[in-house]
Amino acid sequence: MSSDVSHPVIHELETAGPDRLFAEPLHVGRPNLGDRHKLLERFGAVLDSHWLTNDGPNVRAFEAAIARCLDVQHCIAVSNATIGLQIAIAALELSGEVIVPSFTFAATVHALSWQGITPAFCDVELDTHNIDPVAAARLIGPNTTGILGVHLWGNPCAIDALRALADEHRLALFFDAAHAFGCSFDGRMIGNFGRAEVFSFHATKFLSTGEGGVIATNDEELAQKMRRLRNFGSEGDEAIGIGINGKMSEIAAVMGLTALESKGEFIARNQNNFLVYEEVLRDIPGVNLVSNPTVEQRNQQYIVVEVDDSLAGMSRDDTIAALHRQNVIAKRYFSPGCHRLEAYRSLHQSQYNPLPHTERLCDRLLQLPTGTGVSREDIVKIGDYLQRLTARARTAA
Repeated sequence: MSSDVSHPVIHELETAGPDRLFAEPLHVGRPNLGDRHKLLERFGAVLDSHWLTNDGPNVRAFEAAIARCLDVQHCIAVSNATIGLQIAIAALELSGEVIVPSFTFAATVHALSWQGITPAFCDVELDTHNIDPVAAARLIGPNTTGILGVHLWGNPCAIDALRALADEHRLALFFDAAHAFGCSFDGRMIGNFGRAEVFSFHATKFLSTGEGGVIATNDEELAQKMRRLRNFGSEGDEAIGIGINGKMSEIAAVMGLTALESKGEFIARNQNNFLVYEEVLRDIPGVNLVSNPTVEQRNQQYIVVEVDDSLAGMSRDDTIAALHRQNVIAKRYFSPGCHRLEAYRSLHQSQYNPLPHTERLCDRLLQLPTGTGVSREDIVKIGDYLQRLTARARTAA
């Protein structure tokens, strides 16, 4: 995003106080790494072992630890979640069309396209930001073979409604759970729903292996098939089918094992940060912290704010530009929606399917920094700046 001054209020505040809030950029998605000393020890042990990949002992230990954490029967570690989705799609033998929300990261939809699947773009619920089962039902046609839900911000989809819909029409239901590690639904951990759920352990995610992910399933036959697919379609030394190289490395696995040991610390910091953001943003008109009160477990990895663009002409993009100039690297998630990306625009136009909730959210949401790299003092500074920004915008209106 350009850092050009796009609103006179931004220029006015900079003139009054030219020093930036932060000397160094404060990014969304700074990695949660865990105990650095222990991590470096484990790196050394991997190098000494000379076993860097190919289903090594650390990968197997990581898979077992994640399976225990999620209380699932099978976890298949993969090089990244996009490959994980492609492996799941191939293992489910999907074809034709799969219903997917447009309000998601492009990788979700790309995984379908790479497998020769046509994405049928679905609108989302305005309150949860997740796929709308009612809208999904309207998209089911003769070529539909599956529904791919996304647990956005770690908030579960309407799982029961989607499961009923999939069962009624004999569709494969599976989930992109990239945001949802450590989150639960109806007292069970995400990872136990649909045919499979795919988690991301990218550097920006709650739990990080640098790059990586896992596929969770309680279907033994499907798990065996996905293990073959991630290893060139091989069983033993022989390729018995077409597969891909989707293996996780030992280095990534020890990063994951180390981070997993600090999972409670990460959750506590995120929860505390959320409460501070709630406090400092509460009385700022036009800046609304997105919350989903629930008794379920959440990792609180995402601080999502909706900006009311009626606020003296200060749009979401104006607000992000102002924050960027203060070295607060807020992000637009997601904008534009996948249906408006160049790769899919003509496809969506041919589907004649309006997505009003997606369009609204794409224009109004932003993410603010959180995680172990963000302190209470950082958040108070951000809140104070947004307070001054919006107060000056109201005065100027």
